[in-house]
Amino acid sequence: MSPTHLVLIPSYNTGAKLGQTVVEALLAWQPVWVVVDGSDDGSDALVEVPGLRIIRRARNGGKGAAVLTGLVEAQAAGFTHVLVMDADGQHPAGEIENFMETSQENPDTMILGVPIFDASAPLVRVLGRRISNVLARLETGQNIGDALFGFRVYPVAALLAVMQAGRYMRRYDFDTEAVVRLAWRGVQVINRAAPVRYFAPDEGGVSHFRYLRDNISLAAMHLRLLAALLLRPFHR
Repeated sequence: MSPTHLVLIPSYNTGAKLGQTVVEALLAWQPVWVVVDGSDDGSDALVEVPGLRIIRRARNGGKGAAVLTGLVEAQAAGFTHVLVMDADGQHPAGEIENFMETSQENPDTMILGVPIFDASAPLVRVLGRRISNVLARLETGQNIGDALFGFRVYPVAALLAVMQAGRYMRRYDFDTEAVVRLAWRGVQVINRAAPVRYFAPDEGGVSHFRYLRDNISLAAMHLRLLAALLLRPFHR
């Protein structure tokens, strides 16, 4: 039971995959916290066991909002780092210990997962994320392995500071903007490869990604970040 590093899983209507993800995470690391973000599909019917805490939000606010709720509670409990992973089974629980150990050895950094895609990955999403990766590297001057992959270890205090400083980073824009703004604060990046699997609906896979809506959101976010970069002093 780590006193400093915890696994944080934001979840919204992820069905049976949530329970499977939690079990796999608990076998790899403890403690594990799940933030249920206003789910109404029954997936919030989890029972707390040793090493597991459930935090329930009354209304859905988005991934970033759920992470923020968990961060506030984590800091109050004395944790210094969180590994954020998705609840839908795509992220590799088997890599949790490796990422946590890397973070413990490098506490002032953020440990970013770089996805290793298999044949299950939709080609349009694999190709589309390359644009965000190029823009994130331009905006930060750092070697961002992947700007969108949500399997990461963050320093709690630094991430809380950037999230509480503004009203953004509450939904799909969370993963990319978190990396950029932490880099602006001087948090360095360590990239670690991690396999990712996309589950089909008949395998229990659940996706809330909407191609048009979410890509428009990403484009608006990058425009906002580029504007902020031009308007404020930025030291690489």
